[in-house]
Amino acid sequence: MRNPLLLAAVVAVTLVSAACGGSGSSSSGEVRLRMIESLTSPERTKLIKSLIADFEKANPGVSVELVSPPLDSADQKITQILQTKKDLDVLEVRDHTAKSFSNNGWLAELPTTDWPGWSDLTELAQTKAVEVGGKPYLIPYGFYQRTLFYRTDYGMTKPPATWQELYEAGKRMTSADRFGYSFRGGKGGADYAVMMISAYNGEALDPEKSFYLKDKRTIFSTPEAAQALDLYVKIFKEASPPDSVSWGYPEMVQGFTSGVTGMLIQDPEVIKTVEESGVTAWSTAPIPKGPSGYAFQPVGYAGWGATSFTKHPKEAVKLVQFLSEAKQSIAFAKGNSLIPISKQAQSDPQFSQGAWKAYLEAQQDPKQVITIRPVDYPGWSQFLVDSDRDVQALITGKKSTAEVLKAWDAFWADQAKKVS
Repeated sequence: MRNPLLLAAVVAVTLVSAACGGSGSSSSGEVRLRMIESLTSPERTKLIKSLIADFEKANPGVSVELVSPPLDSADQKITQILQTKKDLDVLEVRDHTAKSFSNNGWLAELPTTDWPGWSDLTELAQTKAVEVGGKPYLIPYGFYQRTLFYRTDYGMTKPPATWQELYEAGKRMTSADRFGYSFRGGKGGADYAVMMISAYNGEALDPEKSFYLKDKRTIFSTPEAAQALDLYVKIFKEASPPDSVSWGYPEMVQGFTSGVTGMLIQDPEVIKTVEESGVTAWSTAPIPKGPSGYAFQPVGYAGWGATSFTKHPKEAVKLVQFLSEAKQSIAFAKGNSLIPISKQAQSDPQFSQGAWKAYLEAQQDPKQVITIRPVDYPGWSQFLVDSDRDVQALITGKKSTAEVLKAWDAFWADQAKKVS
C-alpha cells in the first residue's frame, strides 16, 4: 500500500525541482533562457554576462542562465546537450560546428527580413550568416582574419608584400639569438603551408572551393605549389627559431612579444596581447602575396544561434538579435579583438586606425581574397590531423616536398569524387 504522505512529499520535491532547474517558465510567469558558450575564458564570460544583464534589463520577465564549460571540452558538451534536445535555448555556433548542428536539425532558422539589425551587418557578416545551406542558422559575432605583425625596432621600415620578401626580410633579421619569423610547426601549422600554396596558385584558384583550381584540379597538383612549399621550408630553416618546429599559437605569439622573432602572422586577437605586453615599436600589414599578386585566406568565425527545440523561440531569437545589434556587437568585438560585424564600427577609431587599419586595407584590396574552407567534404577533419603530421615530417626532413604534395593531391582528388 502506498504511503500518501510520502507520495505528497515526492510530488512537492518534483514541482520545486521543475521550477528551479533548466530553461522554461517559473510559476510567476518569468521566462528563463539557458545559453551556452564555447570559446570560454574568464574575461570573455564576464563580458557576456554584462551583455546578458543589459538584455534582462531591457526585457523584464526574461532571465538568462549562461553555461560556460571548460574551453577544451566545450564543443563536446554542447553536442551532448543538443543530442538530448532539452534545456538549451541559445548557443555559440562555430564555423566548424555549424554544418553538423544544422544537419542534425538542432538549429532554428533565424528571421532576418523583419529584424532592423540585419541591414546594419557588414556584407561579410550577412554572407557568413547564411553560409551553411543558404539559411541563417547563426549571426556571426565577429571574425578572425590573419594579418602580418612586424617589429619596427628590428630595422624593418616597410613590411614585406610577398612571401619571397618575407623570407628575405626574415633571413636578414636572423642572428644567433634573434630570428625573423614566428613559424608554426605544431598543431595548425599546415594551415600556413596551404595559405602559401594558395597564394602561389594565384588567379587559377577557385575561392568558393579553395583546395581546388578553376579547372577542377587540386591546388596541390601544380608546379607553383612546389615552389611555395619549398619556400615554406626555407622560411623555417633559415629565418625561424629551431624550436618553432613544435610551436602552436601561444608559443608563436610569445616569440614575437618577447623579442625572439620579428614577424608573426596571426588573428586580430593578438593585437590586444601585443598591446598588453609592453611592446611599442610594432605595426601590422596585410598578409603577403604570391608571385602573381594574390593572397588567399579563409576567415574564421563563430556566432550566436537558437535551438530548434527551444520552448521560448521568441525570446531566444530576441536574445540572439540583441547580442548582434551594433552597440552590443561592437562592445563584444572590442573586448575580444575581433573584426566587427556592424557597419557602424567602420567609423570607430579602434577599428579604423593603428593596428586594425591593415584589416581594412585587406578588405579593400580585390587581390586579398577571402576563401571558403572545404569543411563540407567528408575528409576535412582527417586532413587537419594528417596535414599537420606531414608538415612535421617535411620540416624535419623525413618527407620531401614532392611526397607531401602527392599525398595531399591524391587525398583531395578523392574527396572531389565523394561529393560529386
